[in-house]
Amino acid sequence: MSLSVRSVDLVGVGLNATDTVIAVDHYPERGSKIGYRDETVMPGGQVASTVVACAHWGLSARYVGKLGDDDAARLHAREFERAGVEAQIVNVAGAASHKSLILVDHDGERTVLGRRDPRLTLRPEEIRREWIVNARALHVDGYDTAAATLAATWAREAGVPVISDIDEPYPGVEALLEKIDYLIVSRDFPCALMGETDYAKALLAMHERFGNILSATTLGPGGVLAFDGKQFHYSAAFNVPVVDTTGAGDTFHAGFIFGLLQGWSLDRIMEYSCAAAARNCMFTGARGGLGTVAEIEAIVATTPRHSAPAYVTPLLAIPA
Repeated sequence: MSLSVRSVDLVGVGLNATDTVIAVDHYPERGSKIGYRDETVMPGGQVASTVVACAHWGLSARYVGKLGDDDAARLHAREFERAGVEAQIVNVAGAASHKSLILVDHDGERTVLGRRDPRLTLRPEEIRREWIVNARALHVDGYDTAAATLAATWAREAGVPVISDIDEPYPGVEALLEKIDYLIVSRDFPCALMGETDYAKALLAMHERFGNILSATTLGPGGVLAFDGKQFHYSAAFNVPVVDTTGAGDTFHAGFIFGLLQGWSLDRIMEYSCAAAARNCMFTGARGGLGTVAEIEAIVATTPRHSAPAYVTPLLAIPA
């Protein structure tokens, strides 16, 4: 395990996975037998993919995570090296690295089956403060909640902004949410966390409770909705031919971090992030269609948008 503490633009602490993407014509019914069109093995995982995407666009990056000692671990090591990402990996002898089986149906929607050895839980004592504070931004997904919370605490103390990609209310996640500056979560997270059925109320309650700079939810083809403490902001998703939605959220978060570190306005950051996610959906895999900055900006400039969900439009009319 390298002891490098060079300064980087981004450090990510969280999940990696080796994805087996299986293309099917339709999602199988229970008890049925169906054929599949294709099978592809490639690296993925929420934080790992976000970090690689940012490196692809020119940011210097570090990834902190845990792997087994198998072929999957070696695949990740090669990919991090190829992408120029400094990998601070804890390897567990005899453990199988995290794997996902991903069924992708005819319209690109994916269903994920995951397997993770409990020995791969990253523990707080396995990370170093120097890895975290020598960065311009920290990205966490909350899965290894205790380690992520410690990393976010160190970042907050050092004035390093923290961005999140959280899709489940993991036990103890509230302590982590208090340390996050840009709380970007999945569509169902606010209602699940706050015990609310009204989407807007849940998002507002989450923002008030945890005091983040920005609270936002990705909405899949519905785009992204954010609240900055004064008003709602919205960016519609781009209407592109979808091959595979695997990694769309990971790429969105990468776009957000990239724009944030460029000093862009929030509206431009959200547009770029949606366009980056859209381009990745045009290809297979979590990192299959990252594209260049110019290609993503071309989507912003030329591609039509999906319509906003019905509940979004009234929120945007609320005065600041």
